[in-house]
Amino acid sequence: MSNFNITSKSNDDIHILELSGELDAHTAPELEESITALINSEKYKIIVNFTDLDYISSAGLGVFMAYIEDVRGLGGDIKLTNMKPSVYNVFDLLGFPTLYDILDLETEAIKRFSSENK
Repeated sequence: MSNFNITSKSNDDIHILELSGELDAHTAPELEESITALINSEKYKIIVNFTDLDYISSAGLGVFMAYIEDVRGLGGDIKLTNMKPSVYNVFDLLGFPTLYDILDLETEAIKRFSSENK
């Protein structure tokens, strides 16, 4: 059984998912449920903080691919922050930095959302 946890919090109209452990085929449905719940609640400004995520598989990456166009189509975005080099390398290998805002810090993503509203 994989070690995986999602903590969620809000900063005004921005919703932050903090991931910890390992995101793989066994745990990806938990992330899908969390993102679906945000979308169903009309919360489209999403930050995913990877500070405590140690591993991501292709199934985990697939979750992000499955939702990005829906969220952007609803006027929002999914921004990714605080990746460890080993996790970033998986995203980079598959070309994700051209598709997503991948930022060093959660605070940078919050500022980016704030500046996009102006």
